[in-house]
Amino acid sequence: MSIRMTIVDGQILIRYGLRELLSHQPDIEIVAECATAAEAAPVIATERPDVITLDTSLPDGHGLRVAREFRHRHPGLGIVILTSQDEDVMLFRAAEVGASAFVSKNAPAEEVLVAIRHAAVAATSFTAPGLAAALTRRRKLQERLALSPRETEVLRLLRDGMSIPAISVAMCISQSTAKTYVARLYKKLGAANRAQALMAAVRHSLIGSGEDGPANVTFIPAHRAGPPTRRPTALAS
Repeated sequence: MSIRMTIVDGQILIRYGLRELLSHQPDIEIVAECATAAEAAPVIATERPDVITLDTSLPDGHGLRVAREFRHRHPGLGIVILTSQDEDVMLFRAAEVGASAFVSKNAPAEEVLVAIRHAAVAATSFTAPGLAAALTRRRKLQERLALSPRETEVLRLLRDGMSIPAISVAMCISQSTAKTYVARLYKKLGAANRAQALMAAVRHSLIGSGEDGPANVTFIPAHRAGPPTRRPTALAS
C-alpha cells in the first residue's frame, strides 16, 4: 500500500521538484500540494495523508509552529521538515516540536526519500542526516556553557531586569563581585551586553523562550532509518 503524501511549501519550484522526484516512487502517492499553512490545515483533515513535507518558511507562518500544531491535531502524521535553514538550532527545534525528520533542501534525493519513508512508519521518532554529529556539537557546547549555581542565579536576575546594584543586594554580595559574575557570564555566552546574553541563553536553552515544551520524541540516527514495513491502515490508496 502506498504512502499518501502532501507537499506544503510556498515555493513553486520546490513543489515541482518534489512532485517529479516522488512520481518515480511506486510506494509514494501525492494526494495534495499546498502553498500555505492555511491551505494545508483543511487538506490534511480531509485527505488524511500519511506524511507531509513542510518548509520552515511559509507565506503565512513559521513551519515549525505549524508542525507543532499539526502534531497536536494529528498524532500519527509523519512530518518531514524540508528546509534551506539547516543549522543545528533548527534541527533540534524541529525535534522539539514533534517533527519526524529534518532534511536540507540541498540534500541528495535519497536522503529525502529515506526521511519520508521513515516518517510514514515512525512519526514520533526523529531522524536527520548528520544527527549524530549535531548531538556531539551540542554536547561540547553545553560543556563549554556549563554555568555554576551563582552564574545561573545571575542569569535569572538579568532576565528579570535587575541592575548590577540590585543583583548585589539580591545575592548578598558586593557590587564588585556582582560585576565579576556578570562579566564571567557574558564571556561564556560570547555576549557584550545584557540583550546579547539573554538571546544567547535562550538560543542555547539556558533559559526558556516562552514556547511550549518539547514533544515526546525518540532520536534515531539517519543510517538506521532503513526500508520500512508499512503499518496497516484503513485509508483507501
